[in-house]
Parts: sequence; C-alpha cells; structure tokens
Amino acid sequence: MSVRRVVPDIRTQAMEESREFYGLLGLEEVMNLGWVSTLAAPDNPAAQIILMTEDRSAPDTPPDMSVEVDDVDAVYAAVLASGAPVVRELRDEEWGVRRFFVRDPNGRVVNVVSHR
Repeated sequence: MSVRRVVPDIRTQAMEESREFYGLLGLEEVMNLGWVSTLAAPDNPAAQIILMTEDRSAPDTPPDMSVEVDDVDAVYAAVLASGAPVVRELRDEEWGVRRFFVRDPNGRVVNVVSHR
C-alpha cells in the first residue's frame, strides 16, 4: 500500500471567500462539485486542500482529512483487522472514488480514498 496524498478537509460556509483566500497563497481550483472544491498548487498537484460546505453522502460525519491510497480495499481490510472504528463503510461514490471513513485515536474522522 502506498499513500498518494494527504489533504486537510476544511468545512466552510464561505466557499467563495475561502477559494479567494487560498488563491492568494497560490492554490488553484482543480475540482468543484458545488458542495466540495479541491484547490491545488499548479507546480505540485499533490499539495492540496479540500473546502466543503458539507459531505453530501455522509452529512452526519464529515471528514477532517482525506488520505488517498493506491489500494483502498487493502487499507480497509487492514483497518478492520486492527479494530479501529469504521465510521462509514467502504463504498463507491458517483463522482468516481471508492472510500470509507475511520476514526483515528484522537477522534478525527479520516476519509480514506482511491480514485477508480
């Protein structure tokens, strides 16, 4: 298993203002689904942040961070075997990712994801 990127998920009700602010730091929008937007550094696309007003498919447990891995199924199996608390079961999302949520020892919700 390898990690492709680790991204903070920032909850906001000021989406446009947040995009503009992080634009001042050199980040550009690379994905926008309305309720979630990804900003990345043009010269380093793995340097990203996610802005979200909500998580439409998981409104009760929005993630605090996302970790993209190369094999989400293998990570899910390892997490289950460890006994770590899975907050949201593994599933395919309509926007082309496969993901699950797990709670870390600090209580933070981690979105573990692979692109299909």
